[in-house]
Amino acid sequence: MAFADKYLKKQRMYPEYISTPVSENLNIIVTIPCFNEPDLITSLNSLWNCERPQGDVEVIVIVNSGEKTDQEALNQNTTTIKATNDWIANHQEDHLKFYLIHQANLPRKFAGVGFARKIAMDEAVGRFNKIDKANGIITGFDADSTCDTNYLVEIEKLFKQHPKANGANIFYEHPLEGNEFEEDIYQAIAQYELYLRYYRLAMQYAGHPHAFHTVGSSFAVTASAYVKQGGMNRRQAGEDFYFLQKIIPLGNFYEINSTRVIPSPRISDRVPFGTGKAISTFIEEGIVDYKTYNYAAFTDLKVLFDRVDEFFGVDYDTYLNKLIVNLPGPVRSYLKEDNFYEALDEINKNCASLESFRKKFFGAFNAFKVLKYLNNVHEQFIDEESIVVCAKQLLVDLGIDSKGIYAAKELLKIYRELEKKQ
Repeated sequence: MAFADKYLKKQRMYPEYISTPVSENLNIIVTIPCFNEPDLITSLNSLWNCERPQGDVEVIVIVNSGEKTDQEALNQNTTTIKATNDWIANHQEDHLKFYLIHQANLPRKFAGVGFARKIAMDEAVGRFNKIDKANGIITGFDADSTCDTNYLVEIEKLFKQHPKANGANIFYEHPLEGNEFEEDIYQAIAQYELYLRYYRLAMQYAGHPHAFHTVGSSFAVTASAYVKQGGMNRRQAGEDFYFLQKIIPLGNFYEINSTRVIPSPRISDRVPFGTGKAISTFIEEGIVDYKTYNYAAFTDLKVLFDRVDEFFGVDYDTYLNKLIVNLPGPVRSYLKEDNFYEALDEINKNCASLESFRKKFFGAFNAFKVLKYLNNVHEQFIDEESIVVCAKQLLVDLGIDSKGIYAAKELLKIYRELEKKQ
C-alpha cells in the first residue's frame, strides 16, 4: 500500500486527470489554480526559465469555473486553455513537464480558489503516490505570479538540507515600481505588504512560535504532511491561511529566503478578501494611510506569552487571582470572555512536561486565536493605527533605526531585509 492510498480514496473529489507515467525521479510539483486569468503564460515562462534542479519537476495548472460563472470569465478560460495548450506543446522536456487540467461546473457552494488548489494538490499527491514518494514536494503558486530563476533549485535545496521538513514559506516581494500599473497601485501594495510583514514580525516579537506568512503563491509542503493534515480546504478565500495553520503546528516548518516569488499587485474581485481585494479597496476608497492593528495590542500579548510557563499545572484560583490579574487589561478581558481556562485546564490534564505544555498552549492559542484576540481588543479597547506608525514602533523594539523614514515603501525595504536575514 502506498502512502496516500487511504487519503485519495477518501478525499479525492474527481478521478485522476493525468495518466502519463510518473518519473521515479519526480521531486517537485508546482500547482497553479487558474480562473479568468489573462496572464498565465507569463507565469509559465517564469517557471520554464528556472534553473533545473537535480530532481524532476511537474507543473499542474487547473483552469476552473463554477456552475454560475459568467460568460465573460468562461470565454477567458477558453482563451487561456487554447493559449496554454499551444505553449505546452513547445515547452516540454524530460525533467520539466507541464500539464493543464480543466474542471468546469464546480459546485456553486465551493467554487473558488480553495477548491481549485485542492484539486491540483490532490492530483499532485496522486502523482507522488504512484511512486510512493511521501517526501515529494508540492508548491503553491499563482497564475499571475513570477519567480526568480533559482526558485526550483532553492526549494529542492531546503528539503534536502532538512529531510524532516513538513513545509516552508518562500520569500515574496510585490513589485513596487514600473510601467505595468498606475502609481497609486504601487503605493497601495507597499502599504499592504508592509502590513503583512508587520503583522508577522509583531506576532513573532510577541513570542508566538507559529509566526509565518501564509501567502498562497509562495509555500511548499511535503506530500506526507499534506495528507496527514487532511489536504487543502475548499474555502473560496483565505484557503492558504487555513491550510498552513494545519501544517505549521506540525513543526519543522522553514523559511526559504534565498529565492523569491513575485506576486501581482493588481486589483481583483475574484475573491472576497486577500491581496487583490485589498488593493481594490485601497483604490476605491482612496486610502493613503492604511490603518491596522495597533502595536500596543501585540506588546500586551507579549506579556502573556512571556509568562506562558507560569500557567503550567495551575488550578483555577491561581489562574484567576494570581496570574491573569497581572496581565494587561485587554488581554485579561479577552481571556475571561473566551473562557480560556477551559482550554488551559484540558491542556494541563494531558501534559507531563513543560515542553509538552508549551506546544499545546500555542496549539490552543494559535494564529486563529491571535486574530480573534486582535479583533476583540480593537472593538473594545484600542483604536487602529497607521501602518507606518505601527511599523516604526516595532522597529524601535527590534533595535532598528528608522528615524527620518516615513514612507511605506522605504519601511517595507527595511522589513524585507530584516526577514531575509532571519
